Amino acid sequence: MTPTPAPSRLARRLHLSDAVILGLGAMVGAGIFAAVGPAARAAGPALLLGLLLAAFVAYCNATSSAQLAALHPESGGTYVYGKKRLGHYWGYLAGFGFVFGKLASCSAMALTFGSYVAPALSRPLALAAVVALTALNLRGVHKTARATAAIVTVVLAVLALSVAAIWLGGSVEWARLLPDADRTDPGGVLQAAGLLFFAFAGYARLATLGEEVIDPTVTIPKAIPRALGITLLVYTVVLGSALLAVGAPALAASPAPLATAVAASGFAWMAPVVRVGAAVASLGVLLSLVVGVSRTTFAMAAAGDMPRLFAAVHPRFHVPHRAEVAVGVVVGTVVIFADLREAIGFSSFAVLVYYGVANAAALTLGESERRWPKWIAAAGVGGCLLLAFALPVASVVAGLALFAVATAVFLLRNRAGTGFRPSSAGR
Repeated sequence: MTPTPAPSRLARRLHLSDAVILGLGAMVGAGIFAAVGPAARAAGPALLLGLLLAAFVAYCNATSSAQLAALHPESGGTYVYGKKRLGHYWGYLAGFGFVFGKLASCSAMALTFGSYVAPALSRPLALAAVVALTALNLRGVHKTARATAAIVTVVLAVLALSVAAIWLGGSVEWARLLPDADRTDPGGVLQAAGLLFFAFAGYARLATLGEEVIDPTVTIPKAIPRALGITLLVYTVVLGSALLAVGAPALAASPAPLATAVAASGFAWMAPVVRVGAAVASLGVLLSLVVGVSRTTFAMAAAGDMPRLFAAVHPRFHVPHRAEVAVGVVVGTVVIFADLREAIGFSSFAVLVYYGVANAAALTLGESERRWPKWIAAAGVGGCLLLAFALPVASVVAGLALFAVATAVFLLRNRAGTGFRPSSAGR
């Protein structure tokens, strides 16, 4: 029997189409414009193998998240699922990882936007984007969904034009698509999968919107696989075409891989169009990221795991306005100092741990609660750990340090019997 959603602290305004669009806005574009270069350097011609492996792990995570979201339609995503299914510590760890991992993602997307628009002014432009999108989110999640729809439309149009240019240009060589078994490094493929996972993590934002989706027990389990499936199709077509056009070495060496592939096909005049698409895609991902991070911060504050002031809900717009402002301030500060590649690696490690907790929580589901086979969740746990520890050493070390700090804070708070008091009113 489908559970009845608990009363929502936020306004339920999002339909299935809105939820799918928010998921697409959080995924489509991030990997194509930000993670392809580092992933191509790691995997070489086996780049598509890394993409498929990342997609398989993402599918496992998506099914686990969808099942849990149907049972626990609340803001917070795996933070809530981990607490309820595995215990307070695991939920706290997941929430901590999500918030800090996605703060790194926000910084990466803001920097990607600035780099494509004007490399010499990348940091000021990144900061301006953070300020503008934070202000938009404060106006309400329904306006966020409409803005995301417009952004997704522009990005898909640019990607379609890019693929058409590659195929019409006649530079396609099928041999570039086939990895050489003798020179394929399995470790490099795993690292590429971990980096490309950054591009598939957008469906996490859907699970965090449990209190803003109409009929969440039905809508979220439908929206997550649909958004993921559309994204995988788009990425496979675009990355496959780019590999056929110029090969992995050229993609690895380029700061704008898709623009390089289009230019090599004889359509150099389209490079500015690709840059515009990259900038718009980055804004779309940043917009959805800020929504998800602020909702998890809101949920953790309401439960007492973060300062209670972040549990406030705006009386007019029904959004967690203090959490959104806090996220904007932190991201705006980070973009002044952040490095794009390091941000992607750190974000991937933290979010893979987050999804590892989600899959572990899904393993506790009973037969009447389960919508997908149990082995998928088990494969998700293993896949998340495998990809997380295949990432660059610096990313792994930074991620382990983050979770060590989170664990220390949790243990000290429990030992002292102190913590942030939960907010019952949420206003």
